[in-house]
Amino acid sequence: MILVLIRHGKTDANERHLYCGSTDIRLSETGITELRELLEKGVYPDISGMRVLTSGLKRCEETLEILYGKVEHEEEQRFREMDFGVFEMRSYEEMKEDPDYLKWITGDNESNEVPGGESGRQMTARVIEGLQDVIDTGVDTLIVTHGGVVAAIMSHMFPVENKNRYEWQPSAGRGYIINVSDKSYKRL
Repeated sequence: MILVLIRHGKTDANERHLYCGSTDIRLSETGITELRELLEKGVYPDISGMRVLTSGLKRCEETLEILYGKVEHEEEQRFREMDFGVFEMRSYEEMKEDPDYLKWITGDNESNEVPGGESGRQMTARVIEGLQDVIDTGVDTLIVTHGGVVAAIMSHMFPVENKNRYEWQPSAGRGYIINVSDKSYKRL
């Protein structure tokens, strides 16, 4: 079984270094241009015969359409980015003196739950549940999703590499092709 993971293209929130998980925003003009450039370079695999999933958020839907056109696909909400609750669409600079923010980023921020949102562990649990359902089908699948989701999947599938979430997170428009059967991968 082949699993292709692609992180959506760049958004205004990415460019402004804002926490953006559950907020449904579109790709930026830069993001659209970068995806088209990667497409012209032949970075993306042929997905003929593959099941196609997105998180359902605009930035993933737009990425899929730019890369593959209007293809039949399903939305799977378990592959949405972490919900940053009260920190959504805010930057470190805005919050660096906010006691709630400092509490969240201090210590074990995988376990620390964002006020009004979720923890890294909660997000990972829902993503891995969705991943297992995909793997159980045995069908080659493309998932257009978010950086944190890709990182959670890669950390789960390749724990011996001992990389943290941030080391696995691909840049916008990039991702991984995983051979689930032999537990190998290559970067896009």
